Amino acid sequence: MHRQGELTAHAVTRRVTLNGAVVDFLLGVIKIAAGWFAHSQALVADGIHSLSDLATDYVVVVASRHAARDADAQHPYGHNRIETAASVLLAAVLAFVAIAIAWNAAARLLSGTPIEVPGMIALVVAAGSALVKEGVYWYTVRAARRIGSRLLEANAWHSRSDALSSLVVLAGVGGAFIGFPWADAVAAIGVAALILQVAWSISNEGISELIDTGLDKEELLRIRETVLSVDGVRDMHELRTRRMGAGVLADMHVHVPSAMSVSEGHRIADEVYLRLRQHFDYLDDVIVHIDCEDDTDQRPSSGLPLRPAVEARVRDMVEAVYGSADVFRRLTLHYLGGKIHMELWLAPGGGRIDVQSGADTLRARLQSIPNTGGVTLLTEIR
Repeated sequence: MHRQGELTAHAVTRRVTLNGAVVDFLLGVIKIAAGWFAHSQALVADGIHSLSDLATDYVVVVASRHAARDADAQHPYGHNRIETAASVLLAAVLAFVAIAIAWNAAARLLSGTPIEVPGMIALVVAAGSALVKEGVYWYTVRAARRIGSRLLEANAWHSRSDALSSLVVLAGVGGAFIGFPWADAVAAIGVAALILQVAWSISNEGISELIDTGLDKEELLRIRETVLSVDGVRDMHELRTRRMGAGVLADMHVHVPSAMSVSEGHRIADEVYLRLRQHFDYLDDVIVHIDCEDDTDQRPSSGLPLRPAVEARVRDMVEAVYGSADVFRRLTLHYLGGKIHMELWLAPGGGRIDVQSGADTLRARLQSIPNTGGVTLLTEIR
């Protein structure tokens, strides 16, 4: 979880959002009242826009609290996407408000009834609102970027849309003053268009995350270069990423030498994980799958028998050659290129059996097993 000083990300979001909510309420009431008395439809629409921010502020606070919860059995990747879903909901509310404002303004223009020129107070309130809401935008967006909250940043843009709409109101009322009474209604439609554009931007980003859109090509290339810089990594493929709130999850296949032990391959996977977390702060989790061969196009060994079947047959052959399976010590299998390569360790059984005497016969029999690649016999010295 991101922290700012002693405050958690949720605490920062809550404080910033509640401060903005107080401003939204006061501005909304002032603009609606001023718009009503000054006969400015655009200013009334702008006031409704400000009050709609209160609903989205509530969504932000609630979503942030739930998103801050730790992962659990039902949500092993955490709850960060609650913020994402909330940002999409916020965008839907914005779009609804925008359409309602535009519809009402268009109906007024087409009605044919005389349009009153707004009073001077509409100009003063619109100008003041633009300045105040721009200040709220910068206050909110800086906090959002410090804690990496996409939802809080979306709410900051909600505030900026309010500032922009106030500027449009200012232009519309000014136009009405200089002899274009329809300018106020046109300004209201302009406000709606601005709000709709912001709604589209927020929803597009949120939906992209919900459908697991990955990082861009440039960022994927940087990740690839970092992985290939780790000693022991021959190549990598099947790199996949997806966003989860402010973070990113990644998984990949890493190709290491075929003769490498499982533990060494695991050590390289750990190094890849640590290197990526060190270079990319936004990576919350990385899953590294180790490949001992390039299986990009196909998985040639997927149909081969597993150890129990192979080992049982090898033990039977050892017993057939030496008259006893006591000389069998351990069997290492390498599945490469659609073949099973064996390393078989033998040791004298109680000192009575000469393992070298039957080695050639045993090797020939093992080599006859279907899908067998190379066979290496090793003697364990006692």
